[in-house]
Amino acid sequence: MLVRNRVRSSLATLFLIALLACGGGSKTPATTPTPTPPASPTITSVSVSCSPTTVDVSTTAQCDAAVTGTGSFSSSVTWSASTGTIDTTGLFTAPASAATATITATSTQDTTKSGTASITVQAKSAPAPSTPRSNHVVLVMEENQSYSTVVGSSAWPNLNHLIATGALATNYYADTHPSIGNYFMLTTGQILTNDDNSTTVYSVDNIARRMLSSGVAFRIYAEGVTQGYLGGNTGLYLIRHNPFAMLSDVADSPTVANDVLWPFSQLTIDLSAHALPAFSYIVPDVDDDAHNGTPQQADSWLQTNVVTPLSADPAFQTGGDGVLIVDFDEAATTDTTHGGGHVAAVLWGPGVRTGYTQTSSTVYQHESMLATMMELLNLPDPPGNAANAPLMNEFLVQQ
Repeated sequence: MLVRNRVRSSLATLFLIALLACGGGSKTPATTPTPTPPASPTITSVSVSCSPTTVDVSTTAQCDAAVTGTGSFSSSVTWSASTGTIDTTGLFTAPASAATATITATSTQDTTKSGTASITVQAKSAPAPSTPRSNHVVLVMEENQSYSTVVGSSAWPNLNHLIATGALATNYYADTHPSIGNYFMLTTGQILTNDDNSTTVYSVDNIARRMLSSGVAFRIYAEGVTQGYLGGNTGLYLIRHNPFAMLSDVADSPTVANDVLWPFSQLTIDLSAHALPAFSYIVPDVDDDAHNGTPQQADSWLQTNVVTPLSADPAFQTGGDGVLIVDFDEAATTDTTHGGGHVAAVLWGPGVRTGYTQTSSTVYQHESMLATMMELLNLPDPPGNAANAPLMNEFLVQQ
């Protein structure tokens, strides 16, 4: 009995020692703090600023949006304009008429939050009155003839008479092969394409746009088409010889097209009424521009249908200001000098130096002819390559 009690006492003592070694049984365990959840992203405001805040019609302004908020929020916005257009970068393009445009930027994260700004769109101020060097510039394009097969050739007697009584650029070159790029260089200062089958409409700066914005009257007189014709090749008419029909300023506006695109027969009517516009572009058909027909046929057609009627108009008589330009789109394809080969560029009329043959060593190309025509018409800032091309003033009567 004594042994059993001793055993029990020893077990109790061991239990107490173990309990004390573990720190006792009544201590409260430590607790882990509950983390605070991050704040939900919240958009508080959207503000908009645009520069400039006043623009001319059809020009641009840049708008920017500042999004504020809390948390990890998105700063992206969607743009809208009450008039005109605005793209995803905030670039605003003004409408074509005066207005007040409200520009809105809306948060993509919270579409209830947006900001606005106003842009005043004003009509362009009228340019200061000025006097063009000529109110009667006429351009006729011939096809695919090298300088050496034209100048002094018995196949072109009438054109060589124009050279003798007018002016000849002896150092003039086309820009490319085949035809179409040269026609675009003459109107836009760019080649744009070398695909003769292209009917793409181009929205680039060009002489038609400048004439329309400046109120300079112009007409295209083309063989084989009807008034306002905007279609492709038909009969002996090739659209690539009429670049105006592939410029958006004409091709995208039936009203403008109806006003400036005319059948060739209208030239006789306008000359009879002494109503020749400031700029005329003449498009012979492919039998009459030396493309398919003979040089003799092209030379005879030019004299009968253009030079003789113009000679009877006061603008091309003594005291007039007329300038007739006969140009060739490209040389023979074997000649690639300066891109499109050596061609003849002939100028004639009371606004041109009589019997003048180029004395300078300057290389002229179609971009120079574009710049010179715009100079004659008092149209500033020629587009594309024409901006830096040498002017052909040496051939013109000096003012």
